[in-house]
Amino acid sequence: MRRFIFAERSGIYLIDLQKTLRQLKLAQEKVREVVLRGDGILFVCTKRQLKQIVRSEAERGESFFVTERWLGGTLTNFHTIKKQVRRLKEIEQGMDEGAFDFLTKKERLRLERERTKLTRNIEGIKRMGRLPGALFVVDSQRERIAVAEANKLGITVIAIVDTNADPDLITVPIPGNDDAIRSVSLITGAVVDVISEARSQVPLKEITEESEAFTYSTEAAGEGDVEEHRKRRRARRKRRPKPEAIVARLKEGESLPAGGESATGEATSPRVAVDSGQSEAETSSAESVGAKASGESEA
Repeated sequence: MRRFIFAERSGIYLIDLQKTLRQLKLAQEKVREVVLRGDGILFVCTKRQLKQIVRSEAERGESFFVTERWLGGTLTNFHTIKKQVRRLKEIEQGMDEGAFDFLTKKERLRLERERTKLTRNIEGIKRMGRLPGALFVVDSQRERIAVAEANKLGITVIAIVDTNADPDLITVPIPGNDDAIRSVSLITGAVVDVISEARSQVPLKEITEESEAFTYSTEAAGEGDVEEHRKRRRARRKRRPKPEAIVARLKEGESLPAGGESATGEATSPRVAVDSGQSEAETSSAESVGAKASGESEA
């Protein structure tokens, strides 16, 4: 901040107002370019004495704002924030239509608390369908998480920086007192005037995204969906015959000569007879081995 400081008196640093005016004009040009491109401006200020001023100015310029608490990942994890926005819209729509009247009192109170919490945190970005084109920050030192996320995504950052801040992290730093109500109101009003002027020429591009939620129903499925479901089903495995069935089949083959007919009139193949012969040989060998083992045990 040395290049923006005019002098030092009694340990107090005085900011050069000529450089402040020059940076303010540069910020206005940058904001005009962003608005004419069709993108939005996000105002960020969580200071208690200044958030009402920033909110009113952002609403006057039809811009987005965060004045309560910066949620980590608002920019870098924007798809999760959109899910929260969608949830807030669903609750508000259900309350307006009376869809929650059949719920118990405890469930209605839980939904009301959830709606209050979501409204407090994301009310200003409820209409933001995509990432903003620029960030206007009051006190970049306090809102360093928002500045870091914007820098990571390559979003233009315009901020009011005091003597304790680092202007190298800001795209267009505006030196000024970020604690005084009059200075913040003056600089924010000058930026919003440019936004309103450019917005009259090019309106904001609003993106309406369809809900990702869906309900599965077998009745509503078409023929194509049914065919696709059948193709995706796992193929059935062939069942192996039981040992009892194999033995019965072998016994049936033993009772018939090779190439003969069964009681039902079905012809038996020579292969079945061969298999039965092999099974008899195996059975006789197993009996001989068992008899030998029993003789040895008796001895």
